[in-house]
Amino acid sequence: MKKAKILSLVLTTAMSIATLTGCGASNDAEANKITTAPASTENKESKETPSGEAQSSETTVGFEEGTTIGISLPWLGTQNWKEAETMFKEQLETAGYKPIIQAADQKVPQQQQQIESMIENGAKVIVVGPVDGSQLGTVLEQAKDAGIYVIGYDRLLENTTGVDGVVQFGSVKTGELQAQALLDGLAKEKGAGPYNIELFGGGPADPNAPNFFKGAMSVLQPKIDDGTLTVVSGQKEFTQCATVDWDNSKAQSRMDSLLSGFYSDKEIHGVLSPNDGIARAIITSCENAGQKIPVVSGLDAENESVEWVWSGKQYSTVAKPTDALVGKTVEIIKSLQRGDGMPQTDVSTNNGVIDVPIYELPPVVITKENAKEAFANDPARLALLK
Repeated sequence: MKKAKILSLVLTTAMSIATLTGCGASNDAEANKITTAPASTENKESKETPSGEAQSSETTVGFEEGTTIGISLPWLGTQNWKEAETMFKEQLETAGYKPIIQAADQKVPQQQQQIESMIENGAKVIVVGPVDGSQLGTVLEQAKDAGIYVIGYDRLLENTTGVDGVVQFGSVKTGELQAQALLDGLAKEKGAGPYNIELFGGGPADPNAPNFFKGAMSVLQPKIDDGTLTVVSGQKEFTQCATVDWDNSKAQSRMDSLLSGFYSDKEIHGVLSPNDGIARAIITSCENAGQKIPVVSGLDAENESVEWVWSGKQYSTVAKPTDALVGKTVEIIKSLQRGDGMPQTDVSTNNGVIDVPIYELPPVVITKENAKEAFANDPARLALLK
């Protein structure tokens, strides 16, 4: 219980918008000014930069209250993106801004056109959750040329100088948590190993997805090497395991094929799943095939999966509270409006062209054991635990 209360405290801290002044590795978000990091050709992994180091050489200019703020989302097909749409509208209007919020239905050309419209409508800041983080460079650079601040939301904006910073949960850390939860669940639910498992990744166009997989494999690969885990299909590369567009039906079709092709005479003990929708598709496939439900990880703490975790059907999920992510983004917008610039952060990631400041929030793994404590300050999800 002590461990669960500690986890609850961590999640509560992440979800407390009023007190968010920089999470993860960031410093005081209200007191410091930064600019753009110098161009670099180093790898794309997050790295720390010296505290207090200037991250831009441009003079920061604020803007008037009541200005237009653009919010460009990739789609509204999952609970977290629907929540983002609602929360951005509420928080920006409460702060006195005029939000333009659009979703691109997973279509890059549509998102490009929506961002162009936001530029034309005089947005001072455009927040972008990209459909494909590598395909928006031209329009984002148009925004920068027009003097607009560009903030990546939840996903990295790649191969462009047209970005001032990205707000997201630690993506490699998320993968590590998913993998460790899978190992813990196997030991708890399936007895002594070795264990038969399969691996699923997210959408290849989402720059977070390879990082989730990378973080997970840093935990799982040693157990594969020592024989504790066996990937029966042999499919262990992200390119083999990725789920295009994060499409649940595609994940279920792949799971159907894996079960019919490799598990006609074997039990599958566990599956690494990159999010909750895919986790539910995997579990449904196993039920349809007459398999015992394997230990399955997840992500986003979607309502249905929270219920499944509580009932024991899905072993775990990882919470990335949308209100914390939106709140941190709005906090940065307020800093820009005051003329204080982008808040200081000690974390940056190379996007292929420049080192981009990253405002990282801490994800938290959720299991039945800690769910009530973890959601103690989330009445909607707490009500699901019946």
